Amino acid sequence: MYAPERQQEILRLARDAGRVDVLSLAEEFQVTAETIRRDLTTLDRAGLVRRVHGGAIPAGRLDFEPDLTERESTAADQKDRIARAALAELPADGTVILDAGTTVARLAAAVPLEASLTVVTHSLPIAARLADHPGIQLHLVGGRVRHRTRAAVDAWALRAYAEIRADVLFVAANGFSTAHGLTTPDLAEAAVKRAAMAAARRVVLLADSTKHGQEHFARFGDLTDVDLLITDDGLTPQDAAAIERGGAEVVRA
Repeated sequence: MYAPERQQEILRLARDAGRVDVLSLAEEFQVTAETIRRDLTTLDRAGLVRRVHGGAIPAGRLDFEPDLTERESTAADQKDRIARAALAELPADGTVILDAGTTVARLAAAVPLEASLTVVTHSLPIAARLADHPGIQLHLVGGRVRHRTRAAVDAWALRAYAEIRADVLFVAANGFSTAHGLTTPDLAEAAVKRAAMAAARRVVLLADSTKHGQEHFARFGDLTDVDLLITDDGLTPQDAAAIERGGAEVVRA
């Protein structure tokens, strides 16, 4: 297959799936990862795709957002490691906010039975996981529920977070980078994340390394607003050092 033919097929795959990654494309087309990177660079320069960490998304699709089921199955091992590492950040007999996100949901599922916490969340799946936990006082933030993420948004949620002060927020992001900060596809969810960050004394970002370098439509903060990033070892030591120079501690689980 000639390069233009391969690039046309890559563009089709990107538009169909919303995202392509280098390693999967290299395997599918039986070429090296470097060849695929050159293809993606060519498509990016033509304005047909936008390069993100590890792959590309179609141009004009900064609002692309996979559904909850797809996100739960993506980078599952990395998310489990991140969730286990995040357990060390739970305060003793304190108050935590759990943002909507599949990695944060894994943390909720891993909270030990002996834990004694007050938990505030606007995520229906996380609330369902914790509703029967014997040591947790659970507060569910209300609002309009987005079908794609099962998260409450809009004025009710914003008012609720304006009225509390928590020890720790565990926040999720669809993309993070030193250049573009913390981003997510939806403006309403971004507003709630921003309000939750303002309501917590300490902000812990839980994000697997595939999110690094990704950029989405709605920006809700900077990495300088984060006290601790817990990610996986797919984030290079060089990238981790760059983030730490901005003031956030980095744990690569």
